[in-house]
Amino acid sequence: MKKLLTGNEAIARGAYEAGVRFAAAYPGTPSTEILENIGEFKDEIIAEWAPNEKVALESAIGASIAGGRSIAAMKHVGVNVAADPLFTFAYTGVNGGLVLVSADEPGQHSSQNEQDNRNYAKFAKIPMFEPSDSQESKDMVKAAFDLSETYDAPVLLRTTTRVCHSKGIVECQDRDEKEIIKYKKTANKFVTVPAVSRGLRVKVEERQKKLLDFSNTTKWNSIQWNDTKVGVIASGMSYSYAKEVFGDTVSYLKLGFTNPLPIEKIKEFCSKVEKVYVIEENDPYIEEQVRILGFDCYGKNLFPAYGEMLPEVLRKAVYGETKPTVEYEEKEIVGRPPTLCAGCPHRGFYYELGKRKNVMMSGDIGCYSLAFAEPYNAQDQIICMGASISMGHGAQKIFNSIKDNKMRVVATLGDSTFFHTGINSLIDVIYNNSNTVNVILDNRITGMTGHQENPGSGYTLQGDKTAVLDIEAIVKAIGFKNIVVINPNDLTAVKNALDWALSLDEPSVIITRWPCVLKKFSDEDKEEFDTAFKSKCTVDEEKCIGCKACTRTGCPAIVFDKENKKSSIDLNQCVGCEVCLQVCPVKAIRKVEA
Repeated sequence: MKKLLTGNEAIARGAYEAGVRFAAAYPGTPSTEILENIGEFKDEIIAEWAPNEKVALESAIGASIAGGRSIAAMKHVGVNVAADPLFTFAYTGVNGGLVLVSADEPGQHSSQNEQDNRNYAKFAKIPMFEPSDSQESKDMVKAAFDLSETYDAPVLLRTTTRVCHSKGIVECQDRDEKEIIKYKKTANKFVTVPAVSRGLRVKVEERQKKLLDFSNTTKWNSIQWNDTKVGVIASGMSYSYAKEVFGDTVSYLKLGFTNPLPIEKIKEFCSKVEKVYVIEENDPYIEEQVRILGFDCYGKNLFPAYGEMLPEVLRKAVYGETKPTVEYEEKEIVGRPPTLCAGCPHRGFYYELGKRKNVMMSGDIGCYSLAFAEPYNAQDQIICMGASISMGHGAQKIFNSIKDNKMRVVATLGDSTFFHTGINSLIDVIYNNSNTVNVILDNRITGMTGHQENPGSGYTLQGDKTAVLDIEAIVKAIGFKNIVVINPNDLTAVKNALDWALSLDEPSVIITRWPCVLKKFSDEDKEEFDTAFKSKCTVDEEKCIGCKACTRTGCPAIVFDKENKKSSIDLNQCVGCEVCLQVCPVKAIRKVEA
């Protein structure tokens, strides 16, 4: 049976066919759809969103030790969070096979950095696969599980954005219903006290030697001989890019299994071609090995050190030319910076926060990171998931140590980010006697990655009802006594909450609670937010004085006509949040029925 699948869908299919029993992830582009598609196999696979990537991997490790094949998926920065359990599990090895998918993002389409997670496989000394298309994505998942159990090691499957989201024809098979491997107490394998770990460390090196033999002989690393004047060494999507540019005019060493690298095969290939191109995204991972082996090559001295190695990038680097394309007047293109959606519940809060003076605004990863831009200018720093509160705490401590310095810190993050690692940062604030203002923007869903459920939404990945973690109760349990819950669309409530929190010399928490405008309402949402999105706003042009106060809310539904100096509202976008209505000084904006 053949299907048209993205790489992420193919990975999910591969997990199904490989007999996987358990899957966990935290959503993050470009990996999110892997778990969403595994979740469809509800009768065969237990699939879960975890509060963060470390927890996702740890639960998958537990499933593996219990004897079931398990998989954890995350974007590249997520592996940083999961690195702690990964490095020790690399020592213990598995019971049921375990595959960790790292979806890297050369080019940083939606990420805060660009990192090459192939280095994690080398660092942790675990085997690694790199698919170059959807078919390989599925096939390599299955091969990775077999290899995991054969060599007693977790396996890294490293994909990149173009593999994750591109579609290709995939030959599908039936599920191989793997029996759960019997669990046995094996303290000398899974209890990593130093006496045990020292022995496991030796076994890791022995495993590396066996994997090197595998790498040199596996079908996943193959040579394709054509003209030998030029030889291209590439892995993953870079191989597909190279094939598009060079076709059959050059020879290829295609690498699909890349840790450890196939030393003998690289020697054989390099010794038989006149010129070697090493084409890879991000780091010179393969190039360094080629040079260590004593072969000269063209790598990062010819190709860019960052970004995607797209065909046009390769053509320009090798031939100094680009293919003809559609010509256009760049000045005619309207700039469209990303912005909060019309009706976004974060708008009202950042509208008020951005007006504050002498305040550092500590931001986090999520839709609300867009508040750094105009008209809000309400984010001064963003580093990683869950860091806004702890960064804010550190900054506040320094500000407090400077005589007569009145600078205050307001830290903001979303509900899912709070559950991810923000909760730990909040514990740090209360434990270390801080006085920061901490804001949890609860829009009732994980918004930016496409509305995945989280511990506060009341539903699991596979649609089962579950306990709802009450953020206010959690904050109280941590030890906070200054807490307020507000509707962020109510600008008076936002202003009063900020005034109150900034007047305190103690830590405080403001929780904004209003659903994402794009969220599919649950029965509970319909009951709690029964007035949401049932009206729209419109401008009375007779009253409008053209002051543009409404445009400073940043709502994309508001249009200002420069000729007649009047504002109007696009009713196709407006959902009636009423933020604009509250800022109009002459009450020219009113509600109308939706």
